[in-house]
Amino acid sequence: MKLTGKQKRFLRAQANQMRPIFEVGKNGLSPIWLEEIDRALERRELIKINVLQNASVTTSEIQDYIEAKSDINVVQTIGKTLVLFKPSSQADHRDLSKKVLSI
Repeated sequence: MKLTGKQKRFLRAQANQMRPIFEVGKNGLSPIWLEEIDRALERRELIKINVLQNASVTTSEIQDYIEAKSDINVVQTIGKTLVLFKPSSQADHRDLSKKVLSI
């Protein structure tokens, strides 16, 4: 799903008060890590991840990895924090994606 500027702005506002629930550390990126993020997005639709200081990858490398290997949208990157969005495939978890589509 390609997001417009207004949709990204809305999602950034929603994520403003959120705390990161995932971290990238010295183990770097893996398919299992990406599966866990995908599962979390299936329930929440919008999450934040944090890159630790000892991480062997940069935020731009993480963004490229996520966008290349999945259909997750990186909404925002601020310093060492990324905001991710993916519409849920389950109808009862689609509260946020309904609002995004109406924008």
